[in-house]
Amino acid sequence: MVNVSLLLTGAGGVVLPFLIQHLKEKGYRVLAADMDPTAAGLFIADKGFVIPKADDKNFLSSIRRICSEEDVKIIIPLVDEELLSVSDLEQEGVLPLLPRKQFIELCLDKYNLIQSLKRVNIPFPETHLACDGPGEMQFPCIVKPRTGRGSREVEILQSEKSLEIWRKKIQNPQENYILQQYIAGTEYTVSVVAWRDGSVQAVVPKKILSKRGVTKLAVTQHNQEIESYCTQIQKKLHADGPFNVQLRCEANSGNPLLFEINPRYSTTTSLTIQAGADEIHGLIVQILKGSHSYSFGTWKEGLVLFRQTTDSFFHESEFSDKRRNIREML
Repeated sequence: MVNVSLLLTGAGGVVLPFLIQHLKEKGYRVLAADMDPTAAGLFIADKGFVIPKADDKNFLSSIRRICSEEDVKIIIPLVDEELLSVSDLEQEGVLPLLPRKQFIELCLDKYNLIQSLKRVNIPFPETHLACDGPGEMQFPCIVKPRTGRGSREVEILQSEKSLEIWRKKIQNPQENYILQQYIAGTEYTVSVVAWRDGSVQAVVPKKILSKRGVTKLAVTQHNQEIESYCTQIQKKLHADGPFNVQLRCEANSGNPLLFEINPRYSTTTSLTIQAGADEIHGLIVQILKGSHSYSFGTWKEGLVLFRQTTDSFFHESEFSDKRRNIREML
């Protein structure tokens, strides 16, 4: 893909070093952006950019400038707070590798997402607004923000007493939180590959073996129930773009129940790619050359992701050269 420039945001994310190197090997010119001038991806990419926070009035204009000056064809945002703004660029000739905007809006509000699942008859965990109480829900249950990412402010409440303790300590209104059925069972994070024609091209379940905020250890695993469940999400909610489903399979029945959808690529996309379902490069090829130009084939089961940190070392002068190559777009 010589002369095709891509822009990835969230350059400080744990998966960015892998993605940048992988896309470079595929022949793309890879640019990276982040609000943190020390984000690792800025130093690995062909060119790095320091941008404002997503809620800054200058955020989108800085992204537009980068795309215009660097002839960016496709942007891959990896930060939830940026998704809605960046999705508007599709009307301006820069294609965000994201689902449709309506699907993004839906998934970013976890309570509204559950209500939509209910309307289209996709199984879901019992969920209530925290201000309405748990109703008939059994403890333990999960309390978490309606909007947000990672494991921020997520707690397991063991009893009515622990719920009351939680109510007293929170700073924000209770209507900004949800109470959700705790699903005892195995957790999965699932890559779903789709594009604007609505067809599901690949579903890759990954069983989580260890997780601390982000997945540390996971293994690819075929699971027909999960694959059918995630295909129904696309068919009924029309993401029409790549998304990630977080779910648990109930311990007794084995039935999958989602607790979150990330309307973007997840931190385990590296495992999906390495297993043989290149969910980024494959869609880009189809976008640039037509839907029949790339076919997602079989992917490898039993491949383990073992996430670790690595150290990089530069001579001071080389590091200074790298820093000079990073532009501020504030």
